[in-house]
Amino acid sequence: MEVLVTGGAGYVGSVVAEELLKEGFGVIVLDNLQEGHHDAVPEGAEFMVADITVRQELEKVFAQNRIDAVMHMAAETVVPVSMTDTTRHFRCNVVGGLNLLDAMLEHDVRRLIFSSSAAVYGEPQADEIGEDHPKVPLNPYGETKLIFERILEWYGRAYQLKFICLRYFNAAGASRRLGEDHQPETHLIPNVLRAALDRSAPVTLFGTDYPTRDGSCVRDYVHVIDIARAHILALKRLEDRSGRAYNLGSGGGHSVIEVVEVARQVTGVDIPAKVSARRPGDPAVLVASSALARQELGWKPEYEGLEGIVSSSWRWMKEHPRGYSR
Repeated sequence: MEVLVTGGAGYVGSVVAEELLKEGFGVIVLDNLQEGHHDAVPEGAEFMVADITVRQELEKVFAQNRIDAVMHMAAETVVPVSMTDTTRHFRCNVVGGLNLLDAMLEHDVRRLIFSSSAAVYGEPQADEIGEDHPKVPLNPYGETKLIFERILEWYGRAYQLKFICLRYFNAAGASRRLGEDHQPETHLIPNVLRAALDRSAPVTLFGTDYPTRDGSCVRDYVHVIDIARAHILALKRLEDRSGRAYNLGSGGGHSVIEVVEVARQVTGVDIPAKVSARRPGDPAVLVASSALARQELGWKPEYEGLEGIVSSSWRWMKEHPRGYSR
């Protein structure tokens, strides 16, 4: 089976492509390299530079390749940017997604695994968020993900498109070869570890007045390899699970302050931290119930402890102190 991975030169997409290749799938990576890295494309994958917001570029990808299924990860993903540059997020995540769907239908490709997000839920109304939790996004990023999920439902009915949505909580960690390299970096764990590596500026804690156990935001961290393997399980179960959405989380949450403390233990560095104001659009707690993914997809995270996740990121960062190619 030949699988197109959109955003496959990015953080999660590259690891998804890597795991697909290990499973014997053919892989075509599509990325515009706005945030992705050529060096992150796994060996053995065909790579095409293209932008999903440009229909002609998508048409070229589909015309030149035999594609059986798509794993769609190309997106604008930075929540604070979505609050100030909303047009950019809607153009990529909604208009670009529609371009992709139309290209798929034109070339009779009707299998899709969608990289969605916990941001579709908004402020939690339960200790653990299940897939039936109310969906009231707090930011445009989450809104675009929810809109595209709904588009998929209608395309499924109208065009017999088979799809599964995977709602990530916080992807983290690294494989042996692939890790996080964003410019600028907005994710907590790499920023904390960068402070340890550079021994320079302190890590910023955005808000310590939330209604949580220590006042800082609580998030559910999932190893990126476990997320990648969930994509493959979803693809294998697509025929009988089409139309479903699944949370991908560890079932437990860690506060920002707890992450900093674990990073101090892993690195052996007394990482400095400073407190800043809350960021707009950040809910206090996001923790998943992943029972449905475990039951219906047979998904079981291998890396369930925060220490193992942070350790894998630290190892990658020490081996790539300047990222992929800088």
